[in-house]
Amino acid sequence: MLGTMSSAPPSGKPQPVQPRPAEPAAGPLKLEAAIGAEIRRLRKRQDMTMAALAEQAGLSQGMLSKIETGQTSPSLSTLASLAEALTVPISAFFSAMEQSRDVSYVPAGQGISIDRRGTRAGHLYQLLGHSVRGGLAVEPYLITLGAESEPYDEFRHPGMEFIHMLSGRLVYRHGERLFELGPGDSLFFDAQSPHGPAELQELPATYLSIISYIRRDEE
Repeated sequence: MLGTMSSAPPSGKPQPVQPRPAEPAAGPLKLEAAIGAEIRRLRKRQDMTMAALAEQAGLSQGMLSKIETGQTSPSLSTLASLAEALTVPISAFFSAMEQSRDVSYVPAGQGISIDRRGTRAGHLYQLLGHSVRGGLAVEPYLITLGAESEPYDEFRHPGMEFIHMLSGRLVYRHGERLFELGPGDSLFFDAQSPHGPAELQELPATYLSIISYIRRDEE
């Protein structure tokens, strides 16, 4: 980022630009604030006023206000009373403090090139994200077919697949059926049947391919 030069003082000597202090990085939400925010969210979802919840939980409105704004740490007995008044388990108050789930971010044009069976036929695969935990594996790809690409309709793999055409035109085979696909067209199918582009009509062609399957734990 370009800095701004300060104007020269009457002495004519330039003054050094003072660096802007770095903003503190956003840290994780404090436990008290997270619990309070969740209590407030649950209360508003049930259209309860602060006064009504405080009365049902046996608290003063001032104490409830401090809890919701994270200014005090409520005891377990207080949380139990609030949970009973809101008809939720105590664990509901801690949902905001759960560890973050898997997330992957891929900037435009920076998908990871993957060597799959179709690459031998000139099909370019770019992996756009991946899941690393859980029993369900999901693999989103951007597939590009160019002038050097060849038809290949013998793909087979476990799971289900969804494809969505972005550009170009092709004839896509699934089992014994053929589908003409153009921009905006989609297919969703059992990926264990033979499938793939059987005829390339307008190139370059690009489409999204999202493959999902049950992950088998390796011994």
